[in-house]
Amino acid sequence: MPIRNRFSDMHDEITGWRRHLHAHPELMFDVENTAAYVVERLHEFGITDITTGIGRTGVVAVIEGKSNNSGKVIGLRADMDALPIEEITGLDYASTVPGKMHACGHDGHTSMLLGAAKYLAETRNFDGKVVLIFQPAEEGGGGGKVMCDDGMMDRWGIQEVYGMHNAPGIPVGKFATRAGALLGSADQFEIVITGRGGHAAEPHRNIDTNLAAAHVMVALQSIAARNVDPLAQAVVSVCTFRSDTESFNVIPQTVLLRGTVRTLDKEVRDLAQERVTAIVEKTAEAYGATAVVDYQRGYPITLNHEDNAGYACDAAAAVVGEANVDRNCAPIMPAEDFSYMLEERPGAYMFIGNGDSAMCHHPAYDFDDDALPLGCSWFAEIVERRMPAR
Repeated sequence: MPIRNRFSDMHDEITGWRRHLHAHPELMFDVENTAAYVVERLHEFGITDITTGIGRTGVVAVIEGKSNNSGKVIGLRADMDALPIEEITGLDYASTVPGKMHACGHDGHTSMLLGAAKYLAETRNFDGKVVLIFQPAEEGGGGGKVMCDDGMMDRWGIQEVYGMHNAPGIPVGKFATRAGALLGSADQFEIVITGRGGHAAEPHRNIDTNLAAAHVMVALQSIAARNVDPLAQAVVSVCTFRSDTESFNVIPQTVLLRGTVRTLDKEVRDLAQERVTAIVEKTAEAYGATAVVDYQRGYPITLNHEDNAGYACDAAAAVVGEANVDRNCAPIMPAEDFSYMLEERPGAYMFIGNGDSAMCHHPAYDFDDDALPLGCSWFAEIVERRMPAR
């Protein structure tokens, strides 16, 4: 079935929701106004089974089908939070909050799930229950994990879970995903290298921490180049290099390095952690310095379940045609805390085209409103295909 007429009729309304959310961004778990806006819309749709405060500020709502003989329960998830970025779009609905903007399209994700909710509440043309998940703190806060830790999956009996993210560079009207690893894990490290500071004119009297740190930074690149199978993938990026002095003639006592490690395989993830620690400690030692590594694991690899990735693609093909669905797209290294939900239940994550827009996390980014009816249709199609009315 192509884009549903109901969503075409609702396009202006859904666009209005999206632009309201875009103009009023909130960060991390502090999405109280966004969550209240979502709850207000859900009440307007006649949905009464609504629970707030899951995962601190998340919203969970339930829509029952015309029947519930199947006993099936499907979760649909959208993220609500924005980013600490100053918007430069100049749009008439641009952010009204200095230093905050919806630079990743979560305003669009929330609006698409709201549009699907309105349609599903009107038609209820399915046999089972839909659990709507409006999640805070995807941008670094791990809101998906916090909602799961609150017992969301068991409390609402969710059996399968699906989510979606817009994708700049993929044309509007196209979908893409793959079975298996779709997005990378996101681990981070902090390294403190200590030497012996002193006068830059007498380096022989010191232990040069800058020199040790520079060699550590270069040596870390050997992990992806020489430790990881060339057919696998890994990224090790040092993003901060800071000493305890800004002088022109002082060799610092300590240097701080911070960075991230991204992988698409659990064994490679373990290997990368092991090699970061060993390389940092031994390289620093070779230059007479000492190093302390604080390695923290973040979001897991986003692993689509094979059958569910197929269901997600089938639903997309019903909306836009098989020719417009990439069933085996290349994985990417950004991370996503929907991965925690996929660790607890079978499901899949789908990309929806956002056209030739600025990339996500860019101050000129904006969600393409032409994608709204497509995303709404995909959510609805998943529900009606997985829980057909009898």
